[in-house]
Amino acid sequence: MARSLGCLLLLVLALGASAKIHRSVVDKDDRPLIPLTEAFGFAEGGKLDITIRDIGLYRLHGSQEDVSNWENFGFFLSPVEADAALEQDLTDSSKCILNDVNNLFTFKDSSVQNVIQGKLESFTFHFVVQNGGLFYLYFANCEVDTPISFDSTIEMYNVDSYGRKDYLSVGDTSLDAVYWAMFALFTLCTGAWAFYCYRNKSLVHKIHYLMFGLGVFKALTLLSQALMVFYIERTGSADGWNIAYYVFTFFRGVLFFTVIVLIGTGWSYMKPFLGDKEARIIMIVIPLQVFANIAIVITDEESPSVKDWFTWRDVFHLVDIICCCAILFPIVWSIKHLREASQTDGKAARNLEKLTLFRQFYVMVVVYIYVTRIVVYLLRSTMQYEYSWVAAMVEELVTLAFYVWTAVKFRPNNENPYLKLQQEIEL
Repeated sequence: MARSLGCLLLLVLALGASAKIHRSVVDKDDRPLIPLTEAFGFAEGGKLDITIRDIGLYRLHGSQEDVSNWENFGFFLSPVEADAALEQDLTDSSKCILNDVNNLFTFKDSSVQNVIQGKLESFTFHFVVQNGGLFYLYFANCEVDTPISFDSTIEMYNVDSYGRKDYLSVGDTSLDAVYWAMFALFTLCTGAWAFYCYRNKSLVHKIHYLMFGLGVFKALTLLSQALMVFYIERTGSADGWNIAYYVFTFFRGVLFFTVIVLIGTGWSYMKPFLGDKEARIIMIVIPLQVFANIAIVITDEESPSVKDWFTWRDVFHLVDIICCCAILFPIVWSIKHLREASQTDGKAARNLEKLTLFRQFYVMVVVYIYVTRIVVYLLRSTMQYEYSWVAAMVEELVTLAFYVWTAVKFRPNNENPYLKLQQEIEL
């Protein structure tokens, strides 16, 4: 794990700081449509600045013909709802998509020509989004067999009532309040858990220490998210808090799936060891979490202009789903074992009590996964962009409710049916 974490840190440092000031480097790319940014919500009067430099064009198949149709290369903003129409337009190779949209500027612009010819080092284009909206920024290349390279710096921001730049998308402006509030709640709950365990330390098992560690890293993740949002809003850069976020997210993810698996197997309070099947689940989940966090780093730090960006985004979702499915198996195995035990030994009532608790735990895990992976996604996709922060709030509140429910059900307590088996053995 230490080696994996080291690789993750090196990747973070190599990619640089997370920011809303995007730097998109396109290198010999012949795609007809290149996405340069994720969707950004502009308020009325929102602004876009594009600085472009190091422009290079290349002809394939040995053609030395000079490019004359410079108007076939250009930038444009597209409303999110127009994505389907864009895909349809791309199927007709005889049309240039720049003729059907309100482009920002093309390479025919005299200032861009000066950059291409080396007379200017860079060119900066300023644009005001009068009516606001949720937009993607694209670069279109309508010249067949003509890869292009350029280096661009993109600033997308709104302006507050004091004339200050706000680099957060309109729907993200309330995220700092959400994360600060959830950080306070998770810190309070984790502190209460530590105090309760201290008061009942004779009943505390190793799993309870891991649950405390999970609460700590979840709170630290929220703290780093709150500080990231704070600095990005004001400067466009996370100011290094993105590195803390990736590290805390890694440990929180590993601990979360490990704790769920261990609770599901009854480790440390029902049995002092893990079976081979449970150990294999954990050994599968931990490396998958490393891959998931690498995918998070790449999708956060790189712009969508990178060809593999969408692949890494899909890798993250796939790995996350695999991990969520994997943690259900130990719970199902325990339910099956308890059902069989309740029919064969003389402690049917006690085993049925444990069986009921395991079934409740299974249902809660399924509900948690369903809400945080599906319902939250649907909220992000369907809500007005001004209220995208609501999805984050719902996700954090559901997570808090799941953590608290799990802590209450599996707390160190004499009456907890989860712990009675060990007490009987000791007697």
